[in-house]
Amino acid sequence: MISRMKSNVLVASYRSMIATLALLVLSEPTWATGDPARGATTFQACAACHSTTAGEHMTGPSLAKIWARKAGTVEGFQRYSEAMKKASLVWTDQTLDKWLARPEALIPGTSMSFPGLRESKARQDVIAYLKAVSEGKAPATAQRGGGMMMSMQPSKVDLKKAPPEGQVTGIGYCGDTYTVRTADGKVEKVWEFNLRLKTDSGPLGPEPGKPVIVGGGMQGDRAFVVFAAPSEISAFIKPDCGDRK
Repeated sequence: MISRMKSNVLVASYRSMIATLALLVLSEPTWATGDPARGATTFQACAACHSTTAGEHMTGPSLAKIWARKAGTVEGFQRYSEAMKKASLVWTDQTLDKWLARPEALIPGTSMSFPGLRESKARQDVIAYLKAVSEGKAPATAQRGGGMMMSMQPSKVDLKKAPPEGQVTGIGYCGDTYTVRTADGKVEKVWEFNLRLKTDSGPLGPEPGKPVIVGGGMQGDRAFVVFAAPSEISAFIKPDCGDRK
Protein backbone atom coordinates (compact mmCIF):
# COMPACT_ATOMS: atom_id res chain seq x y z
CA MET A 1 0.00 0.00 0.00
CA ILE A 2 2.74 2.40 1.00
CA SER A 3 4.69 1.45 -2.13
CA ARG A 4 1.68 2.21 -4.31
CA MET A 5 1.23 5.60 -2.60
CA LYS A 6 4.86 6.45 -3.23
CA SER A 7 4.45 5.46 -6.86
CA ASN A 8 1.40 7.68 -7.23
CA VAL A 9 3.25 10.59 -5.65
CA LEU A 10 6.17 10.12 -8.05
CA VAL A 11 3.83 9.99 -11.06
CA ALA A 12 2.02 13.11 -9.89
CA SER A 13 5.31 14.91 -9.34
CA TYR A 14 6.53 13.83 -12.78
CA ARG A 15 3.35 15.08 -14.42
CA SER A 16 3.60 18.36 -12.53
CA MET A 17 7.20 18.78 -13.70
CA ILE A 18 6.20 18.11 -17.33
CA ALA A 19 3.37 20.62 -17.09
CA THR A 20 5.70 23.24 -15.62
CA LEU A 21 8.29 22.71 -18.34
CA ALA A 22 5.61 22.95 -21.01
CA LEU A 23 4.37 26.20 -19.51
CA LEU A 24 7.88 27.63 -19.48
CA VAL A 25 8.45 26.67 -23.10
CA LEU A 26 5.16 28.18 -24.19
CA SER A 27 5.80 31.36 -22.22
CA GLU A 28 9.24 31.97 -23.70
CA PRO A 29 9.18 35.04 -26.02
CA THR A 30 9.16 34.25 -29.72
CA TRP A 31 11.83 36.55 -31.08
CA ALA A 32 11.88 35.91 -34.82
CA THR A 33 8.19 36.54 -35.53
CA GLY A 34 8.41 40.14 -36.69
CA ASP A 35 7.52 41.22 -40.20
CA PRO A 36 10.44 42.94 -42.02
CA ALA A 37 8.11 44.77 -44.41
CA ARG A 38 6.07 46.26 -41.58
CA GLY A 39 9.32 46.95 -39.75
CA ALA A 40 10.62 48.93 -42.74
CA THR A 41 7.57 51.17 -42.51
CA THR A 42 7.91 51.63 -38.76
CA PHE A 43 11.62 52.34 -39.19
CA GLN A 44 10.81 55.47 -41.23
CA ALA A 45 10.40 57.23 -37.87
CA CYS A 46 14.04 56.38 -37.16
CA ALA A 47 15.34 57.39 -40.58
CA ALA A 48 15.78 61.04 -39.61
CA CYS A 49 18.72 59.96 -37.42
CA HIS A 50 19.81 56.56 -38.76
CA SER A 51 20.66 55.22 -42.20
CA THR A 52 20.62 51.58 -43.22
CA THR A 53 23.33 52.21 -45.82
CA ALA A 54 26.72 50.91 -44.75
CA GLY A 55 29.12 53.71 -43.78
CA GLU A 56 26.47 56.45 -43.96
CA HIS A 57 26.39 57.98 -40.48
CA MET A 58 23.93 60.68 -39.52
CA THR A 59 22.95 61.89 -36.05
CA GLY A 60 23.30 58.23 -35.09
CA PRO A 61 25.42 55.47 -36.62
CA SER A 62 24.54 53.44 -39.69
CA LEU A 63 22.46 50.41 -38.72
CA ALA A 64 23.42 48.42 -41.80
CA LYS A 65 25.49 45.77 -40.00
CA ILE A 66 24.56 45.86 -36.33
CA TRP A 67 23.18 42.33 -36.00
CA ALA A 68 25.27 40.27 -33.55
CA ARG A 69 27.65 43.24 -33.23
CA LYS A 70 28.92 44.64 -29.95
CA ALA A 71 27.19 47.89 -29.04
CA GLY A 72 29.12 51.09 -29.68
CA THR A 73 31.50 49.65 -32.28
CA VAL A 74 30.17 50.64 -35.71
CA GLU A 75 33.22 51.58 -37.76
CA GLY A 76 33.61 55.25 -38.63
CA PHE A 77 31.04 56.61 -36.16
CA GLN A 78 32.62 59.06 -33.72
CA ARG A 79 29.68 60.33 -31.65
CA TYR A 80 28.97 57.47 -29.26
CA SER A 81 28.23 58.41 -25.66
CA GLU A 82 30.65 57.12 -23.03
CA ALA A 83 27.83 54.94 -21.70
CA MET A 84 27.38 53.27 -25.07
CA LYS A 85 31.11 52.74 -25.57
CA LYS A 86 31.35 51.06 -22.18
CA ALA A 87 28.26 48.88 -22.62
CA SER A 88 29.14 45.19 -22.67
CA LEU A 89 26.29 43.88 -24.75
CA VAL A 90 25.76 42.51 -28.25
CA TRP A 91 22.79 43.40 -30.45
CA THR A 92 20.49 40.38 -30.57
CA ASP A 93 16.71 39.84 -30.53
CA GLN A 94 16.64 40.19 -26.77
CA THR A 95 18.90 43.22 -26.38
CA LEU A 96 17.33 45.08 -29.29
CA ASP A 97 13.87 44.46 -27.86
CA LYS A 98 14.93 46.01 -24.54
CA TRP A 99 16.71 48.86 -26.33
CA LEU A 100 13.74 49.72 -28.52
CA ALA A 101 11.38 49.51 -25.56
CA ARG A 102 13.36 51.99 -23.46
CA PRO A 103 16.96 52.90 -24.38
CA GLU A 104 17.74 54.71 -21.14
CA ALA A 105 16.72 51.70 -19.06
CA LEU A 106 19.07 49.36 -20.94
CA ILE A 107 22.03 51.75 -21.12
CA PRO A 108 21.75 54.53 -18.51
CA GLY A 109 23.49 57.68 -19.70
CA THR A 110 22.95 57.03 -23.39
CA SER A 111 22.68 60.12 -25.60
CA MET A 112 19.83 58.50 -27.54
CA SER A 113 16.76 60.68 -26.92
CA PHE A 114 14.27 58.21 -28.42
CA PRO A 115 11.61 57.42 -25.76
CA GLY A 116 10.98 53.90 -27.02
CA LEU A 117 8.35 51.79 -28.78
CA ARG A 118 5.67 50.65 -26.37
CA GLU A 119 4.06 48.08 -28.65
CA SER A 120 5.87 44.74 -28.57
CA LYS A 121 4.75 43.81 -32.10
CA ALA A 122 6.17 47.04 -33.52
CA ARG A 123 9.50 46.32 -31.83
CA GLN A 124 9.59 42.79 -33.24
CA ASP A 125 8.87 44.14 -36.72
CA VAL A 126 11.73 46.65 -36.50
CA ILE A 127 14.05 43.95 -35.19
CA ALA A 128 13.11 41.66 -38.08
CA TYR A 129 13.79 44.53 -40.50
CA LEU A 130 17.22 45.31 -39.00
CA LYS A 131 18.14 41.64 -39.14
CA ALA A 132 17.09 41.50 -42.80
CA VAL A 133 19.17 44.63 -43.50
CA SER A 134 22.24 43.03 -41.93
CA GLU A 135 21.71 39.92 -44.05
CA GLY A 136 21.28 41.94 -47.25
CA LYS A 137 17.61 40.94 -47.50
CA ALA A 138 15.90 44.21 -46.65
CA PRO A 139 12.45 44.60 -48.26
CA ALA A 140 12.05 47.36 -50.82
CA THR A 141 10.31 50.43 -49.43
CA ALA A 142 8.98 53.59 -51.03
CA GLN A 143 11.53 56.37 -50.74
CA ARG A 144 10.24 59.55 -49.23
CA GLY A 145 11.66 62.95 -49.97
CA GLY A 146 11.49 65.61 -52.62
CA GLY A 147 13.49 67.96 -54.76
CA MET A 148 16.62 69.82 -53.89
CA MET A 149 14.78 72.62 -52.13
CA MET A 150 12.87 70.29 -49.83
CA SER A 151 13.88 68.66 -46.58
CA MET A 152 16.93 66.39 -46.65
CA GLN A 153 15.32 63.98 -44.22
CA PRO A 154 14.72 61.14 -44.03
CA SER A 155 16.68 60.20 -47.16
CA LYS A 156 19.79 62.15 -48.14
CA VAL A 157 20.36 63.34 -51.68
CA ASP A 158 23.63 63.54 -53.57
CA LEU A 159 24.60 67.19 -53.19
CA LYS A 160 27.21 66.84 -55.91
CA LYS A 161 24.30 66.57 -58.35
CA ALA A 162 22.49 69.67 -57.14
CA PRO A 163 20.64 71.58 -59.90
CA PRO A 164 21.57 75.24 -60.61
CA GLU A 165 18.94 76.55 -58.17
CA GLY A 166 20.71 74.65 -55.40
CA GLN A 167 24.28 75.63 -56.27
CA VAL A 168 25.38 78.57 -54.12
CA THR A 169 27.67 81.02 -55.86
CA GLY A 170 27.88 83.62 -53.11
CA ILE A 171 26.63 84.56 -49.65
CA GLY A 172 26.54 88.14 -48.42
CA TYR A 173 25.80 89.27 -44.87
CA CYS A 174 24.42 92.52 -43.54
CA GLY A 175 22.72 93.11 -40.20
CA ASP A 176 20.34 90.25 -39.57
CA THR A 177 20.10 89.19 -43.22
CA TYR A 178 21.96 86.79 -45.46
CA THR A 179 21.84 87.30 -49.22
CA VAL A 180 22.22 83.97 -51.01
CA ARG A 181 23.04 83.85 -54.72
CA THR A 182 22.61 80.68 -56.74
CA ALA A 183 23.80 79.46 -60.14
CA ASP A 184 20.40 80.01 -61.76
CA GLY A 185 20.87 83.76 -61.25
CA LYS A 186 18.42 84.16 -58.38
CA VAL A 187 19.04 86.12 -55.18
CA GLU A 188 17.30 85.18 -51.94
CA LYS A 189 17.15 87.22 -48.72
CA VAL A 190 17.10 85.04 -45.60
CA TRP A 191 16.76 86.06 -41.95
CA GLU A 192 19.96 85.03 -40.15
CA PHE A 193 18.08 82.85 -37.65
CA ASN A 194 16.55 80.82 -40.49
CA LEU A 195 19.79 80.04 -42.33
CA ARG A 196 21.74 77.05 -41.02
CA LEU A 197 25.37 76.50 -42.04
CA LYS A 198 26.35 72.83 -42.12
CA THR A 199 29.11 70.56 -43.38
CA ASP A 200 28.98 67.17 -45.06
CA SER A 201 32.33 65.52 -45.79
CA GLY A 202 30.68 62.23 -46.78
CA PRO A 203 30.30 60.74 -50.25
CA LEU A 204 26.97 62.55 -50.73
CA GLY A 205 28.31 65.91 -49.63
CA PRO A 206 29.01 68.83 -52.00
CA GLU A 207 32.21 69.30 -53.96
CA PRO A 208 34.89 71.38 -52.16
CA GLY A 209 34.23 75.09 -52.64
CA LYS A 210 30.75 74.45 -54.08
CA PRO A 211 28.20 74.73 -51.27
CA VAL A 212 24.59 73.72 -51.82
CA ILE A 213 21.43 75.23 -50.36
CA VAL A 214 18.69 72.88 -49.19
CA GLY A 215 15.28 73.97 -47.94
CA GLY A 216 13.81 72.89 -44.63
CA GLY A 217 11.40 73.87 -41.88
CA MET A 218 7.72 73.10 -41.45
CA GLN A 219 6.68 76.13 -43.49
CA GLY A 220 9.59 76.08 -45.92
CA ASP A 221 10.92 79.26 -44.32
CA ARG A 222 14.32 77.87 -43.36
CA ALA A 223 17.29 76.73 -45.37
CA PHE A 224 20.59 74.91 -44.92
CA VAL A 225 23.75 75.80 -46.78
CA VAL A 226 25.95 72.73 -46.81
CA PHE A 227 29.73 73.05 -47.23
CA ALA A 228 32.32 70.33 -47.83
CA ALA A 229 34.45 71.45 -44.86
CA PRO A 230 34.24 73.91 -41.91
CA SER A 231 37.18 75.95 -43.22
CA GLU A 232 35.11 77.01 -46.25
CA ILE A 233 32.39 78.78 -44.28
CA SER A 234 34.05 81.99 -43.09
CA ALA A 235 35.94 82.38 -46.37
CA PHE A 236 32.75 82.08 -48.41
CA ILE A 237 30.54 84.57 -46.52
CA LYS A 238 31.32 88.24 -47.29
CA PRO A 239 30.03 91.51 -45.80
CA ASP A 240 27.44 92.87 -48.21
CA CYS A 241 25.69 96.00 -47.00
CA GLY A 242 26.16 97.97 -50.20
CA ASP A 243 25.42 101.64 -49.65
CA ARG A 244 23.53 101.07 -46.40
CA LYS A 245 24.51 103.18 -43.42
